[in-house]
Amino acid sequence: MKNYLSLIKFSHTIFALPFALMGFFIALRQFEVSFEWSLFGLVILCMVFARSAAMAFNRYIDRDIDSKNPRTVMREIPAGVIPAQSALWFVILNSALFVATTWLINPLCFYLSPVALLVILGYSYTKRFTALCHFVLGLGLSFAPIGAYIAAGGAFDTIPLLYAFAVLCWVSGFDIIYALQDVDFDNSLNLKSIPTRMGKTNALRLSSFLHILCAGFIIAAGYLLTQTPVFDTLTWLGTGVFVLMLIYQHTLVKADDLTKVNLAFFTTNGIASLILGLCVVVDAVV
Repeated sequence: MKNYLSLIKFSHTIFALPFALMGFFIALRQFEVSFEWSLFGLVILCMVFARSAAMAFNRYIDRDIDSKNPRTVMREIPAGVIPAQSALWFVILNSALFVATTWLINPLCFYLSPVALLVILGYSYTKRFTALCHFVLGLGLSFAPIGAYIAAGGAFDTIPLLYAFAVLCWVSGFDIIYALQDVDFDNSLNLKSIPTRMGKTNALRLSSFLHILCAGFIIAAGYLLTQTPVFDTLTWLGTGVFVLMLIYQHTLVKADDLTKVNLAFFTTNGIASLILGLCVVVDAVV
């Protein structure tokens, strides 16, 4: 179990899960739906199954590339800790469980589940042919607030869409920062990314622009939420912390100094997501 949790980087669930919880509890409030533990559990399972399938598939597809990269050579499949065939079966199992779980939630979630799988699994191929791979990853994670909102409310709405656009820009922006570590390696294998296409300096500029857009979407969503009597001070507090953490991570990474990439990638974004999610959810339930 420990090896498989490491394979899928379970700790990175911290990025998308708070947005899923936000979408879920916002829908409960807007549609005046009673909280049900069974539905809440199904939403959490959808997140776990979808993300597990996506991460394991990425590790499976990239196993040969990872075995050549000094930064990734000790990942579970190239290191021989988990056989490639076992990882593939793990992907199939989690994909099937994801679709089955959406069927238990409502028809709209079930009908949209193949689209979600197509994006989150298809991402693993994209760096072989397009530098826009970061945006495909962002698109995959942006389904979190929309999917959870649909699960609870059974319909689309402006606020979860704004949070989805925020996630798209946010994830794309910090994935570009993360990709700075592998510019030389990616160039040697003709792999595509924004840093290999634009250079480190311009890649950081694009990442900054994406995070400015993200801040705009986050603020717009917060504004719409706080037009209701339910969401108020805590929502604005979480929004403010999220924006400040976006700014802070760009002070940590320079084109000629990548020593703090992991701090910028995981720590600051994890804190931002957790605090925003906690504030919005508490506003919704208290």
